[in-house]
Amino acid sequence: MHITDVCLSEIRGHWTEPDFPPGDRQAQMLDVYPEFNARNPSSRRSEPQSIRAVYVEIATDETVSGLFGPIDDGQAFLIHRTLRPFLLGRDPLATEAIFDQMLRLNRHGRSGLFMTAVSAVDCALWDLKGKAWEQPVFRLLGGPTRDAVPAYASMLGFSVQPEAAARVAVEYRDMGYTAQKWFFRYGPTDGERGLQANIALARALRTVLGPHYPLMFDAFMGWDVPYATTMLRALEPLNVAWLEEPIPPERVGGFVRLRAAAHVPLATGEHVYTRWQVKELLASGAIDVVQTDPDWTGGVSELVKICALASAYDTPFIAHGHSLLAALHVAGSQSPQVVPMVEYLVRHQESKQIFHSPVYRPDGGQIALPTLPGLGLVLDPARVEERRTLAF
Repeated sequence: MHITDVCLSEIRGHWTEPDFPPGDRQAQMLDVYPEFNARNPSSRRSEPQSIRAVYVEIATDETVSGLFGPIDDGQAFLIHRTLRPFLLGRDPLATEAIFDQMLRLNRHGRSGLFMTAVSAVDCALWDLKGKAWEQPVFRLLGGPTRDAVPAYASMLGFSVQPEAAARVAVEYRDMGYTAQKWFFRYGPTDGERGLQANIALARALRTVLGPHYPLMFDAFMGWDVPYATTMLRALEPLNVAWLEEPIPPERVGGFVRLRAAAHVPLATGEHVYTRWQVKELLASGAIDVVQTDPDWTGGVSELVKICALASAYDTPFIAHGHSLLAALHVAGSQSPQVVPMVEYLVRHQESKQIFHSPVYRPDGGQIALPTLPGLGLVLDPARVEERRTLAF
């Protein structure tokens, strides 16, 4: 079997957003500049909206192919211009060799956007391998270790007003979610008022969810060490399961200082690339939870290596939930002690799977492992209104 083409397709259609209440965005790094820190609450659009998505498909000289997406336009450009010429004619089942060679292909390519392109190709190759052997990917990785994986409710985009957030938190707890993650809106440039608003959100959620319900928070790299230290000390009495990305992950020394400042577990990983960066965080004692994302950190091939590394350091691995399927398959192949759960972005997974059938959602806080061969990603022709090949 040989790779005959690597196709990038743009798919268009329409969808109506589910009936979510108005919400807020999270704190962001650019918020230090006032022109980027405006508060614009989101609102639901009741009429159908145009939506597009980009997918990569790897074709072979046999009937089997591999599919992955949605991916970003930047990933698609790099795949077409740099990775496609390299992949043509190669054995698609030799995923370890192809991954290692892609990692060595570009001297600037072991991090950032180039790695996200490598990741998408690797995931598509694992989808192809599963289809070639007529098995779900988790079986090729040694699973299943369980029939379903717990999913925590990731509440990006919901209101951070304490009363509104508390109502929603109870609603999702009652749906069966056994853990939730909420996103802080305010950072250092929002002053004392923003700091107190962050604390009020955390206290309101802890009050309604009870003292032991797993509750996490995300700062999306929007803070600095002094601000994060103040927030960690305020969160310490609230029994927080983890604080995610208080600062950018490459600031390893800052994480070490924060971890020493308060007894609140720290997590990071979605903006970390490859096992070597993860090892630096673990070896320095900087974090308590690893959160790399298969869409960005090297695909399925690299994620299983990072799971082994996390296991060796007795540190749980819980993948970031940019998309769901690759992380779900890896989780289904790992010990529940190593990978206790996956992330489910409540507001955003609906749009990410709008062109798919089946759609994978939690039921009672658990997501069943896919039964289809490969990743289980299938495009639904009934939802695709237009499809065209991207040309760069």
